[in-house]
Amino acid sequence: MIDWLTDTELLGNPIELWLLAAAGAVAGFLLVHGSVKLLAAALRARQARDPRPGRGVLVALLAATRSWLVLALAVLLAANLLDFSPRVERLLGNAIVIVTGLQIALWANGLILLWQQTSTRPGEARVNPVMATILGWIGQTLVWSTLLMFVLANVGVNVTAFVASLGVGGVAVALAAQSVLSDLFASAAIGLDKPFEVGQFIAFGSDMGTVDYVGIKTTRIRSLSGEQLVISNTNLLNQLIRNYGRMTERRVVFGFRVPYGTPRERVQAIPPRVRALIESERQVRFDRGHLAAFGESGLEFEFVYYVLNSDFTFYRDVQQRINLGIMALLEEYGVAFAVPVREVRLVSGAPEARDADRAAGPADPAAT
Repeated sequence: MIDWLTDTELLGNPIELWLLAAAGAVAGFLLVHGSVKLLAAALRARQARDPRPGRGVLVALLAATRSWLVLALAVLLAANLLDFSPRVERLLGNAIVIVTGLQIALWANGLILLWQQTSTRPGEARVNPVMATILGWIGQTLVWSTLLMFVLANVGVNVTAFVASLGVGGVAVALAAQSVLSDLFASAAIGLDKPFEVGQFIAFGSDMGTVDYVGIKTTRIRSLSGEQLVISNTNLLNQLIRNYGRMTERRVVFGFRVPYGTPRERVQAIPPRVRALIESERQVRFDRGHLAAFGESGLEFEFVYYVLNSDFTFYRDVQQRINLGIMALLEEYGVAFAVPVREVRLVSGAPEARDADRAAGPADPAAT
């Protein structure tokens, strides 16, 4: 039996050598694959209990290790134990380089993804999500482009001429994709200048809503009515953007009228009473309150205060309580709100009276 294994050849190599190569490939794969799985599970458990950056990098590298690449590398290395023609050996060498380069590219890609996740984590983001996306995309493009150049150079392709042709093609693509590139640069501008961020409420043109996502080409905004608005980054930056998410306080101006004939002492008491109502509200700073003008239909009061909270619902609740307080105050004084009223006089009788009425001018048809 042993003589048969030694004397019988397959592709110029004894069966015994084939079996040794196969056993070495299987043993190497099981050893590396099992070690990776056990080490990854142990590091992942420790990272969950005690997060550390260095351990997180190792976990990302082990997670990016592909079993099929480990198997392919084990088979290719075991094949080096066999004797083949120079051409086959050269192909095996190229295959080993390609498989190794592919695994290294996967490790680099895993590290880029880890950096994106850790740098844009909610609550502790160190990098703007837009910039993280752009930089991650650029990094991944460089990694895979480098791998492609490496593989082409390894198989004998003239990389210099290939890169030159890519440059000419890149110019043509850039001219054909001007709008896409414009949105890409606009996305970079959003990431660097930060006019708004995800989660903030903005208004632009006649639309408004909460920013859901800022991408390389478009920004997605959830409107007040519930639908999602999608707008290109270039068009968005070309408009005036109101960022309510960065509003630290809201200035509120309001007023009301009381009718002529209200006693002077009650008119004089209204501003301090309304001021007391405003100052009794939390997160509110009173600014001013006066009898502002003698209006056409009554005495006009104007008040100004600041709400030290950007939430719109909070502001509306404050204003509602103030309005109800003013109503109670005027009921206490027995004073009603003044409303515009027109008085129409109907004159009939002697011609002299009709002439006087005609001289007074025509009646307003909208008067009540």
